[in-house]
Amino acid sequence: MLDFTGEGDQGNRRGEGVTEQRAKRVDVTKKRLINCSAVDVNQLMPLKYKWAWEHYLNGCANNWLPTEVAMGKDIELWKSNKLTPDERLVIMRNLGFFSTAESLVGNNIILAIFKHVTNPECRQYLLRQGFEEAVHTHTFHYVVESLSLDQGEVFNMYNEINSIHQKDQFEMQLTQDVLAPDFSTATTAGAQKFLENLIGYYVIMEGIFFYSGFVMILSFHRQNRMTGIGEQFQYILRDETIHLNFGIDLINGIKEENPDLWTPQFQDHIVDLVRQAVELEYQYAVDCLPRGILGLSSPMFREYVQHIADRRLERIGLKAQYGSKNPFPWMSETIDLQKEKNFFETRVTEYQTAGSLQW
Repeated sequence: MLDFTGEGDQGNRRGEGVTEQRAKRVDVTKKRLINCSAVDVNQLMPLKYKWAWEHYLNGCANNWLPTEVAMGKDIELWKSNKLTPDERLVIMRNLGFFSTAESLVGNNIILAIFKHVTNPECRQYLLRQGFEEAVHTHTFHYVVESLSLDQGEVFNMYNEINSIHQKDQFEMQLTQDVLAPDFSTATTAGAQKFLENLIGYYVIMEGIFFYSGFVMILSFHRQNRMTGIGEQFQYILRDETIHLNFGIDLINGIKEENPDLWTPQFQDHIVDLVRQAVELEYQYAVDCLPRGILGLSSPMFREYVQHIADRRLERIGLKAQYGSKNPFPWMSETIDLQKEKNFFETRVTEYQTAGSLQW
């Protein structure tokens, strides 16, 4: 056959190179969560970290959109005189915190975490989580529009309300170093900084900072008030539970593969960060509940935040610090699908994938 390309043997040699390259198969044992140069990060199969894929499938099964949730009753109640000023304050403060916090989490996933996780199945989940953070931000926009709230007031609270600003600033400091152009996880210091970021966002932001707000809003829902917002917060809570579980598996996996990172000094540093976070979350609860409503008071939240902080610490191999009891046992029931109504019986369950979610 005539060679019209002018490449001749050179083209054949390229073909041989491609064939040789195609012959290489993924050695699953060489996959690593960070600092992996032995396996192409684009090669998903075969899976090594099956837990990451399971979290991805669970996230897909919990698929939802805020616009599928009816807001008529919330609008009617919000426009009435049946909510006290303190009840309105709780709702507004939580909308203000979550509207920005979800965006911070999404930015951290896409701009900081994704780049340095060198495992494809974990990246697959991170892409799913990034979408979910966008849905959560969409949720607060939908609520603000539905209730005809001042958009600038809600979405700028992180600059204007000190207790919200301090929590957000705490998290943004953990992202700053990882976002630096020359940041690398190749050194022990860099890998520890990355691990600190993961703990700061998964364990602290999503595992501690979000939970006072969940209790407050779902307390309205338990009284059959603000049910549209409550339903959306239930969906967000289901998402956050999966986020937390993935994050803890990722953190523990990195620890297992890089035991030199988990020094006594680093462990003390993490405990100190969690203790700082507990105090910030308690101050946020005081700000939201200056006088107490719905059977809730700020001292109850000190106990609750300490309780969940202990649970988070234990899951990453650290000792509990407080020994506090849970003053809101019904929150555990809310997370457990078996003890509550089938959440997927509501309108959003028209998504067929929802039926495959198992806990």
